[in-house]
Amino acid sequence: MSSPKTTSLHGLHAETGARFVEFAGWELPVQFAGVMPEHLHTRAHASLFDVSHMGQVLVTADSGDPSDAAAALETLIPADLVGLADGRQRYGLFTDERGGILDDLMVSRHGDRFLLVVNAARTEHDLGWLRQLRGVAVDHRTDRALLALQGPEAGALATLIPEAAQMRFMDSRPLEWAGHEVWVSRSGYTGEDGFEISVPNDAAERFARALLAVDGVLPAGLGARDSLRLEAGMPLYGHDLSTDVTPAQGGLGWAVPKVRRLDGAREGGFPGADVVLSELRDGPARVRRGLRPEGRAPIREGVALYADDSATEPIGTVTSGSFGPSVGHPIAMGMLPAEIGGTVHAELRGRRVPVAIVDLPFITPSYKR
Repeated sequence: MSSPKTTSLHGLHAETGARFVEFAGWELPVQFAGVMPEHLHTRAHASLFDVSHMGQVLVTADSGDPSDAAAALETLIPADLVGLADGRQRYGLFTDERGGILDDLMVSRHGDRFLLVVNAARTEHDLGWLRQLRGVAVDHRTDRALLALQGPEAGALATLIPEAAQMRFMDSRPLEWAGHEVWVSRSGYTGEDGFEISVPNDAAERFARALLAVDGVLPAGLGARDSLRLEAGMPLYGHDLSTDVTPAQGGLGWAVPKVRRLDGAREGGFPGADVVLSELRDGPARVRRGLRPEGRAPIREGVALYADDSATEPIGTVTSGSFGPSVGHPIAMGMLPAEIGGTVHAELRGRRVPVAIVDLPFITPSYKR
């Protein structure tokens, strides 16, 4: 059995008191000061997350024409990539022939190349998926670290990279820091303002130390990242999303724009388009919903959901669940029949707990528009 991989910041994490876990074949920090304080610090100030385990992939057309690369990517991703402006990014999905989600990802255009950031556990699959495309080069960049600075004070990045101050939500640009090309995007997986910064491995620790030296910036681990994204109503692949979940069922219909839908200018043309587009038109039979359990006990992934406290057959399942430190009560997401509303019941330690179906997200996002 091979040892887990480590990021270029592993030594810094150990020095700053990280507790490590294995995740997707990597040894990563799950917490430093603790999940609760890291979560609350991110909501109030800014936290630095190491997300170098995620796959960074460059796609360029053999012709050198970015429209050719965009057209090729659109055969796998139901997004408007032909219309993606230079310096901007979009959320996208890989779908299979049944309309199931193979992975979710971010796609940025940097001049004639497209930068894709994919989930760690799906990187090898996604590379194989992309390499079936003709007329493009696919370059998996393992020579770069990826950091995420998240929180209302994330604009502190401008103290190191002044151009970052001019960026708005979903901008993505190659910039410079200390003589290194860094790829900076402004988005976030926490519901807060934030930046993702791709840095060469040999400069990553120096860059991270410089950020951590900024007043108000502290390190945070995977534990807080998970509770923050849950409060923000964001799905996690392998939990809320899978090949058994279509875009409509996952509540991600917004990621398939009008131009790729039925009667759009570039309708379909991606795997599972017939299933995906008909569900977006007619509505799915089930859908990802927000859940608020009664009481203080969280309901976790895999817990069965019932229509009432006496039903014998479950009607759904919790896909993510935890305590929401910012909202002060348990929160969860789950797959339920689309027509169900009001209250369902969860099986928790041999008893049925009432669970209110609520709108997502659980917090009000504060992106830099």
